[in-house]
Amino acid sequence: MHKLKTLTPTIARYLMGLIFFLSGAAGLFNLVPPPTDLPPNLQTYFTGLMAAVYFMPLLKATEMICGLLLLVGYAPALALVILAPITVNIFFVHAFLTPGVKELILPVVMVILHVFAATAYWRVYRPLFGR
Repeated sequence: MHKLKTLTPTIARYLMGLIFFLSGAAGLFNLVPPPTDLPPNLQTYFTGLMAAVYFMPLLKATEMICGLLLLVGYAPALALVILAPITVNIFFVHAFLTPGVKELILPVVMVILHVFAATAYWRVYRPLFGR
């Protein structure tokens, strides 16, 4: 049981790294065509993001680099901090702009993985919260 408890954050870190690395690479290099059947609110949201020409390449490069950092284990605590607002935003975009519960499965899994991965670095984060 103890082995599983110490292995869980590592597995979560690798899965988070894989999700963000592949998602970032797919978006940055246009490996996957954009979906054509987005809900209207989500389409408006993405149109706004695309209007700021720099934003999507910066976001996808950040996802890819931080995902790679998680996969290789170099500065994973920093990578998780950088990815935290992205993970939260992914959750809320799906919660508010996509219909149905099934669209929330991956964002909920990502939040859970993020929390589990971060538990391994609590000693690094603890000083940020004061005493």
